[in-house]
Amino acid sequence: MDRDADAGDGARGSGPDEAPGGAPASRVDRRTVLGALAGAGSAAVAGCSGPEPDDASTTDLDADRLDELAARFAPTLYFDSAEPWYPTDPRPYASEADGETVVDGFAAFDGYHERYDEAGEPPDPTVFYNGMRYEDSPLAVVQFWLYSAFDQFTANFHWHDWEVLHVFVDLDSGGPQLYVASSHSRSVPNNEFLDPDPEVVPRILPELGSHSSTLSINEIPDGFRRVGEEGLLADITNTTIDTVEDLLGIPIAYGLPRDEGARLPFVVPEYEGEPIYDHPDLPSVSESSLVDGALTVRSLDALRSPPTDLPLRETGIAFRHGERPDDGDDAALAAEAAKSVVEYELVESAELEDIDAFTGPQLSFEFAVPEAVEDGVASHITTTGVPWEQPRYENPALDVTAGNHRSEMADRYDAIADDPSFGDEAARGLDAVVARVTRATESDEAPDGEGLTTTESSVESFALIESDPEAVPTFAGGVAVANGVPEGDHRLTVNGAGRAPHSETLTVSADEPVTRAGVDGEIPLVAREDARKVELDDAESDVDLTRTAIEDDFAGRIYDSAIDGSDAAYVHAGGAYTTEVRDADDEVGAYRVNPDPPNDGDGSDGPGDRGAGPSRIERPEPGPAPLTGYVADVAPETRSPVPDPADR
Repeated sequence: MDRDADAGDGARGSGPDEAPGGAPASRVDRRTVLGALAGAGSAAVAGCSGPEPDDASTTDLDADRLDELAARFAPTLYFDSAEPWYPTDPRPYASEADGETVVDGFAAFDGYHERYDEAGEPPDPTVFYNGMRYEDSPLAVVQFWLYSAFDQFTANFHWHDWEVLHVFVDLDSGGPQLYVASSHSRSVPNNEFLDPDPEVVPRILPELGSHSSTLSINEIPDGFRRVGEEGLLADITNTTIDTVEDLLGIPIAYGLPRDEGARLPFVVPEYEGEPIYDHPDLPSVSESSLVDGALTVRSLDALRSPPTDLPLRETGIAFRHGERPDDGDDAALAAEAAKSVVEYELVESAELEDIDAFTGPQLSFEFAVPEAVEDGVASHITTTGVPWEQPRYENPALDVTAGNHRSEMADRYDAIADDPSFGDEAARGLDAVVARVTRATESDEAPDGEGLTTTESSVESFALIESDPEAVPTFAGGVAVANGVPEGDHRLTVNGAGRAPHSETLTVSADEPVTRAGVDGEIPLVAREDARKVELDDAESDVDLTRTAIEDDFAGRIYDSAIDGSDAAYVHAGGAYTTEVRDADDEVGAYRVNPDPPNDGDGSDGPGDRGAGPSRIERPEPGPAPLTGYVADVAPETRSPVPDPADR
C-alpha cells in the first residue's frame, strides 16, 4: 500500500517505488501484486464466482485520521467461557527460515500456552488495525485483524487463525455505514449490519474455537439475535432467501449457532497418528489446552444418535481497548456481562508486514475420513494465509457478501461497483447451493413402523461440495449455504455427529442463482441407530439409469438425486418407502422398500443396529415389469381385511 498517498506530512513509510531512504524498491509492491490477482478475474471472491466487481482503487488514510478512527471503532469482544485462544501478537513466535520471516505453528501454539500458563491470563492481548480510503470518494474503511495461535472447530482445524472486522466510514459525516464481520468460511455469507449506531462501540462475539466473528448490535451485548424480537434489533441486516420455502425470513449469514440454541460438536485434530496434544514438540500443550472435552466428539460414527446434551454458549472473558474510558456505557456493559475484562493493545498491522508466512504441517481428523476428502480440504486443516497478501486487505468491499448491502453502498458511493452479480438480484440468489438439514423421525400419526415426519435439527451438521472442496458448517438450526459454487455437476455430502451421511449429485446452472439441494431444499438426516441403507446395484444391468428418488408414505419424498448407475441412501428404519428410478429416456420404474424390523442383534450392514442388513435392489430398471411388481408389493399393505360374516 502506498503509505504516502493522502498522508501529507504525517506519512509513515515510503512510496511504492522507493525503499526506505529513497533507494529504488527491490521488490514489487503489494498493491501491484494484489491488483494483478484481482485482474485475473477467475477466483471466487467473498463467496461469489466469476470476476471481481470493478471497485475504485484504495489509498492510505492520513496517519492521524487512521489512528483516530481505529481508536473510535476499536471493538469490544465477548468470548465463550470455554475459549482457549484469545487475540494475541504473533511476533514473539517469529523466526528466520531460508531468508524469510515466518511464524511456525508449533512455536506459536506451544509458546502461547507456555506464556498463558506462566502469566495466568491471556498473553499479549492485541488487536491489529489497517485503514484505507477509496480514491475520489469520502468512503474509508478501518479493518481490525485478530490473530489466534490455533483454530479448532467442528469441520476443520488449523495452525494460526486470522479474523477481521471491516468498519466502513463516511469521512465527510464521520458516521459508520456498514460493519462486516468475517464468518467461519468464505463460502458462507459474512455477518453484516448496515447503518449501525455511531454512538455505540462495535461489539464482536467470536465463535468458540474457530473465532468466526458475529456482530452484537442491540442492547444485549453478549448475545446474538438473527431476527428482531421483543423490541430488540436484529444483530445482522443480511438479506433473506425467499425462493426456498424452508428458509423464508431467515437472514442468510453464519451467525453464532451455539447462541441460537443449536448444539455444535467439536473435533480433536491429530498429527502423525496421535492427538495433537500428545506431540513431543508441544510440551506446553495438553488435552485441557483444547476446547473443553464436554464439547468434543472423538468419532462421528461411534455415536448412535446426535449429541443433544452438548453445552450451549456462556460468556467468559471480554476484551476491551485499553485506552477507552472506564466510566462509559461500554465499560459498564462489559463489567456486567463478562466474568472478567482484559484490556488489549491496538497496533497497526503495518508492523507485521515483514512476516512472510504462517506455517504448519497438515493435520488429520482423529476418526476415519476418506483420504481424498482429507487431502481435498488440506488448506482448511493446515494453516492460514497472510492477511496483507489478500485482496480484501486492499479492497475491503470484496468481503461484503450480502448483495443488498453492496447494492446500497453502490447507491451511496460511486467507488463501489453496482455489479449485477453482487447486487440485489445476487442478494436474493446468493449464487449458492442451499438446503435446510432436518431430522427424520417416526410419525405419531402413522402406524408403527410405517411412516415418518421431519423436524428441525437441534445439532448442527456440515456440508461438503466435493469438487470445491470445503466443509461448510450449517447454521440457524440446519441451514446449509455453499456460496460461489461453479456451474456444472457436483457431489454434495452432508454429515454430522451421530447421523448417517447423505450424499447426492446435483447440477448448478448459470440460469439459476439458487440451487436447492435435497428435495425442494430439504435434506432429512437419520440418527445412526435408526438408519437403514437402500442400495441400487446395476452392475449387471444394461439400463442407463440417470435418477433415483425415495418417498416415504407419510413424509413424502425424502431423497432425489441424479445418478450414474448404482446408488445408495440411508433411510429411517421406521418408514415405508417407494423407490423410483428413471432412465435417460425418462421412463420410470418403482420398487417397494420396507426396511427390516428392529431386532436384538447387531448384524446390520448400515450404520444403525435396527435391522439385519441393507435393502438391496438388484438390477433396477424402469418400465412395466417393476411397476407391476410394485403394485403387487403394495397391495397386501393397503388391502383392508374382509370381516368374517359370522362377526357381522
